[in-house]
Amino acid sequence: MTFEVGDIVLCTVDRIVGTIVFVKIPLNGKEIEGSIVMSEIAPGRIRNLRDYVVPKKKIVCKVLRISGDRIDLSLRRVTLKEQKEIKEQYKQEKSYKSILKSVLEKKAEGIIKEILKEESLYEFLQEAKENPKKLEKLVGKKDSEKIMEIINAQKQKKTIIKKEINLQTTKPNGLELIKNILGKVKETEIKYLSAGKYTLQIESTDPKTADNKLKEIIIDIEKDAKKQAMEFSVKEK
Repeated sequence: MTFEVGDIVLCTVDRIVGTIVFVKIPLNGKEIEGSIVMSEIAPGRIRNLRDYVVPKKKIVCKVLRISGDRIDLSLRRVTLKEQKEIKEQYKQEKSYKSILKSVLEKKAEGIIKEILKEESLYEFLQEAKENPKKLEKLVGKKDSEKIMEIINAQKQKKTIIKKEINLQTTKPNGLELIKNILGKVKETEIKYLSAGKYTLQIESTDPKTADNKLKEIIIDIEKDAKKQAMEFSVKEK
């Protein structure tokens, strides 16, 4: 598991040196260091950094640049929605750790370390809901079934992932073309807003998977729109 530019990550403030905030970021069972310059803490003039960050506080940041071991982050570029999603994932991950420890007991720490070499515990167990074989390989069928039974019994909070698109054409059969393109979209709620404007919406307990799925759908719509020489764009936040 590695970070990429644009990733949203949960960090713990480590120290403040002058106008730079240093944070610790969990990665593969270890902690790596990242930094945030003052201009990336909050918009506008900042009189006191400690009004926004203090040591040991958990904050949600966006990865701006990766240069060797150096990771530059931004706090101000993270939306409220992204903050909420990452914090919910953090809470869920703590719950998952407790479940693994209750079922696997002494073996739990080793299994968790093994999982963290490739991906986060949250991502691994979310995927295990659809593909339990992955978990079975690590812990055996009996323990895997116990773990999934407890996880599936939890009430999962659903998140709505939404994108607004613009799809227009001046062709005489334009309405029919739009219906054909959007009619191919499955498992996604489509709402008409105004001339050429639509929202695509997915509700899921796994925000990251839903967001990736929505991106794939938008790519397919754009391809179909280009084939028909139609105007297409995605509204950016």
